[in-house]
Parts: sequence; C-alpha cells; structure tokens
Amino acid sequence: MKFRVLLIVAGCLSSNVTWGEACQVLTRAAGQGIAVVQPQTCYEYKGVAPGTIDWSCSNEDKDASPADKRKIDACPSGAQASCTATLTQEALANERSTSKEADKDSTNLPPDAQVVTLYYELTPQARIDCERGGGQWKTLSP
Repeated sequence: MKFRVLLIVAGCLSSNVTWGEACQVLTRAAGQGIAVVQPQTCYEYKGVAPGTIDWSCSNEDKDASPADKRKIDACPSGAQASCTATLTQEALANERSTSKEADKDSTNLPPDAQVVTLYYELTPQARIDCERGGGQWKTLSP
C-alpha cells in the first residue's frame, strides 16, 4: 500500500504537475456612499515555494478590511487586465505592496519572484496603482 502511494506521488512529480495557488479577493463597500474601486481581483505568486501565498490570503484583518480573501487553485477566467510586479517581503503580508525596482533583490525571496494581479473590471486607478508600484500593466484579450 505504501509503495502505491509513493509511486503515485513520484508519478505526479515526474510529470511536471504544478499545484496552483491563487487568492481571490472580493471587496465590498466600506460604508454607505463609498464606491468600491475593484470589487474583484485575484493574485498569484510566481517563482516561490508552495504555501507562500497563505499569509497574504488570510482574512486575519477582516474586521479592519472590507475584503474577503479566499485561497483557490487558480484565478478565474474573464480578467480584463493584469499587473506583474516584483514580489517583496512586504507583499507577502499586503498583496498591493510591490517593488518599484524590478531588478531589486528581496531578502529571502528568489530574484525572479513576482506577484501577478488580475483585474476583472478596468478602472484608470488600477493601472495608475500598478505602474506607480513598479508593475507592468497588460490589457488582456477577451
């Protein structure tokens, strides 16, 4: 029995199976008359170990934040734009924080580590925030 389990695991590893990890963020209004800038986003980390996304995708700040975060295997289809930026230590706790220096190393993170955020509604502010944070904005085809 143990041999079968080991054989299955070895087969998965040798077939380049990747275990996807993403975080879906649904944001609600913080109060009456306050518009939501991005009702739905989803982000994933590239070039880092599995489980790295766990802390930033937790709902530990749910009392202070109008966002609900949920860890999923992959971001849903239908995104209208993406922002790719250098992943930093700060971004591990706050997905909106990225490095303005694309080639800057971050302590304990691989040099090619990135955060990719998908946007499901296009707003001018999302692009501004992406580019000011050192990210590369890309409009996606439908």
